[in-house]
Amino acid sequence: MATQSKVNYTPEMTTLIVEDYNAGVSVEDIAAKVVRSVRSVRSKLVREGVYVAKPKAVSRKVEGPTKKELLVELSQTGYNVSGLEGATKDAIAHLMTALASK
Repeated sequence: MATQSKVNYTPEMTTLIVEDYNAGVSVEDIAAKVVRSVRSVRSKLVREGVYVAKPKAVSRKVEGPTKKELLVELSQTGYNVSGLEGATKDAIAHLMTALASK
C-alpha cells in the first residue's frame, strides 16, 4: 500500500514565491500572501536555490586598546592594578587620564 505525501507548495505557488522573492518582496510579505509561515517560505526558497541569507549584524566593538591592554599599560607606570580587573574599560581609561594629568 503506497502512501501519498501532502503537497505543501503547488508548482504555481513555488513559481509565485520565487518570482516575488527575486522581485525584492520580503519573505514575511510572501508568507502572508501564500498563508504559510515565514520559516516554511524561507525553507522553500532555500530548496529552490534562490534564498540569500541576510548578512549578520556588525559588532559594535570599539576600536582601541582592550581592557587588559589598558591594565598592562597602567601597571607599567608602577600603579598597583590588583582589584581593577572588575572595573569597566571606561573607568580604567578615566583613571589613566586622571593619573596622566597629575
